[in-house]
Amino acid sequence: MSAKRVLIFDSGVGGLSVYEQIIKVNPTIKCHYLFDNAYFPYGELPREKLIKRITQLLTDFIKEYPTDLIVIACNSASTIALEDLRQHFSIPIVGVVPAIKPATLVTNNNIIGLLATPGTIERVYTTALINEFAADKTVLRIGSTKLVKLAEDKLMGKFLLQSDFEEILAPWIKDEENMPDTLVLGCTHFPLLKQEISACFTRSICLVDSGEAIAMRVQKLLKLEKEVSDLALQSHQAFYTQAFSNQIHLSALHKRFIDYGFMKLSLCNI
Repeated sequence: MSAKRVLIFDSGVGGLSVYEQIIKVNPTIKCHYLFDNAYFPYGELPREKLIKRITQLLTDFIKEYPTDLIVIACNSASTIALEDLRQHFSIPIVGVVPAIKPATLVTNNNIIGLLATPGTIERVYTTALINEFAADKTVLRIGSTKLVKLAEDKLMGKFLLQSDFEEILAPWIKDEENMPDTLVLGCTHFPLLKQEISACFTRSICLVDSGEAIAMRVQKLLKLEKEVSDLALQSHQAFYTQAFSNQIHLSALHKRFIDYGFMKLSLCNI
């Protein structure tokens, strides 16, 4: 029996937070990770341009590297393009959405903070999620592209200033009376920054993301056994779409991908 093949796709490295959960639940799958740094960040792209770009890129990639399932490990791409992608491809596609519903189950003070990109914050889809699952809660929103870039910097080994995080989260930090006790990390980059985000708050805070739910969905769709089978653990490969001008940053990023269990990180020649 051959290993199931899963493609994890994002505009950047945020999807590694999803990959980490997927591989923990499904250790015998073979993963390809593709990030589209040529068009990073996706949250700032017009809708039609984003759909066209992702559809063509994934079509070309899976011709070269066949896959059994695609994970769109990007909230912006999922909320905009998921339905179009499912109509275009015949294989299962799993997307990510802000974990509003799980957050409502763990909040104690009924104040939830949604931390996402500006595009995700403003989308009708996000408002519909809040109205459906958190109508009786207070949901505060902060949209930040800078946090996405900080996560990318962290994976490249750059030094991060805690003051940058405190500045972004200032509206919640300064209002202790209405401070959320639960944060929804509505971008796959943000779980990579859990330590820095938590350090901004003087009280304990619960951070919620979609990683585990996605991992379980992958398991169900591929009909994988919960226990580790006789299949050997797989070697994973990662690809990017545009050459890095800074070789030091590329070397640091390559090392981090190896730390995550990838065999190599290469430029995607498609």
